[in-house]
Amino acid sequence: MTPFAPDLMFLAPERFALLLVPIAFIALYLARQRRRRAYVVRYTDLDLIDSVAPRRPGLRRHLVAGVYVAAIVLLVVAAARPALATEVPNEPTVVLAFDTSLSMEATDVTPSRMVAAREAAHRFMEVVPAGVSVGLVAFDQTARVVIPPTTSKMVVDRAIDRLSLGQGTAIGEAIYTSLDLLEAEVSAEGEDAGGSIVLMSDGDTTIGRPEEPAAREAQRRGVKVSTVAFGTDHGSVVVDFMTVPVPVDREALRNIAETTGGKEFQAESAEEIVSVFEDLGEGVGTRTEPREITDGLAIAALVTAAVAAAGSLAWFARIP
Repeated sequence: MTPFAPDLMFLAPERFALLLVPIAFIALYLARQRRRRAYVVRYTDLDLIDSVAPRRPGLRRHLVAGVYVAAIVLLVVAAARPALATEVPNEPTVVLAFDTSLSMEATDVTPSRMVAAREAAHRFMEVVPAGVSVGLVAFDQTARVVIPPTTSKMVVDRAIDRLSLGQGTAIGEAIYTSLDLLEAEVSAEGEDAGGSIVLMSDGDTTIGRPEEPAAREAQRRGVKVSTVAFGTDHGSVVVDFMTVPVPVDREALRNIAETTGGKEFQAESAEEIVSVFEDLGEGVGTRTEPREITDGLAIAALVTAAVAAAGSLAWFARIP
């Protein structure tokens, strides 16, 4: 892969050796023209030619030849597989698994864990690179797909604002649901679709399948799960007029991240949560991949050859 210009490269530059073909044509054409001119000067009365055929097709003949050679050159350039450097996201699809359990009402994070988590998720959407599809999964006593992966940040932002709380914390189910969502995206986009999961929670699993086998399943599928544990050990909520402590289970979330090869974050304030999600969004990153434009040049070569053929037919009643 040889760079040719800041954004243009050729994936098969060795094929430029084929330029010897049009160069040989040009050399033969020039040699033939010199020989033809010498023959005419030696054996022909030029005054007689001027009186019989004053309109010489020389310029048209050279023009047709030049256009025909240009078509061959375009074909050679197309054979060299030209490509433009294109920025693509490292993770084409990211699933946000959002904890919507009642423990998110705790106010140990000002003004509450839920409000701070929403603001952090909005910040994530601001900094995630363009072209990354983001899906949203919410989980409490069950896990459900709120928004399938989309590149529309506005759609995801609105869905985040509409999340409501429920009883229970099904972290394992959230991982399985996110994995199924990624698998569906891979089936739709192709084998290279890829993806990752960002799991944000403040508690431990209280319902559904455990998170340990879910994390191993993510590892088996090659999907990294980054976890964000937000809140403090002193959080509490009021349920049926009773104060219930809701400390953060950091160990469970850390194990998920370690098992899958993801990153593990902890945040005890709204500012820290936002900072974590900024890092996650920027961490998606981009990479440069070549996007071939061979088809366009091949079509241009075909059009150029057609123009040469049309000119030859119109002026000389034959195809070059």
